[in-house]
Amino acid sequence: MIKILISGALGRMGKKVYEACSANDKVTVVCGVDITEKTDGAFPVYASFESVKEKPDVIIDFSSPAALDSILNYAAANSCPAVLCATGYSDEQIAQIKKASEKTAIFRSANMSLGVNVLINLVKKAALLLEGFDIEIIEKHHNKKVDAPSGTALMLADAIKEELPEKFYIYGREGKVGKRNKDEIGIHAVRGGNIVGEHEVLFAGANETLTFSHSAADRSVFADGAVKAAVFMYGKKNGLYNMSNLVE
Repeated sequence: MIKILISGALGRMGKKVYEACSANDKVTVVCGVDITEKTDGAFPVYASFESVKEKPDVIIDFSSPAALDSILNYAAANSCPAVLCATGYSDEQIAQIKKASEKTAIFRSANMSLGVNVLINLVKKAALLLEGFDIEIIEKHHNKKVDAPSGTALMLADAIKEELPEKFYIYGREGKVGKRNKDEIGIHAVRGGNIVGEHEVLFAGANETLTFSHSAADRSVFADGAVKAAVFMYGKKNGLYNMSNLVE
């Protein structure tokens, strides 16, 4: 059995990860880390990585970018692969993750859903085929999400830009003067209610429009993906991995 440490164990996603682990016969949760320490549940939860007594095989993190330093330090000191699922990392933190992966096995994805990663592949192909089409990305999430645009929206935009490097991003259009630039990728964020996650990529041509979309009905799809990533990362050598590696 692969021993899992859940970072952000008492949050909504941490609880979903525990449920996903409980349904998977390849893994078991041995402990967690959360700001709110708890030891009377199904597994011990510590307030910091420094307090962890167990020896996990893989970390699954759904906490926040603020925890990155602690996670990377613990992973390096204990040769423990880490699956990073948080969003909202700064450019400096992304560079930090890449640097840390030279000495530690790290899996990072802003969206752990298999469906979203299939969507990304389809959008990349469409971007090449639909020459001259305007591209707009609309993402919708619950009213407690702290980062905007979502990490997934940026994943979609970055995937398009890989194929069309001349493109640049426009975040909403408040105060913008003048007509739309042909190389814009418009990125728009909606926040409301308890929307789990919805993403649309619009390709608008002169006389036709194509829409690619993904909707998550329950957070369990992200937890399931994270557990699959943890199984994939068990025993992996140093390096930076993502959902493309897992799918392939």
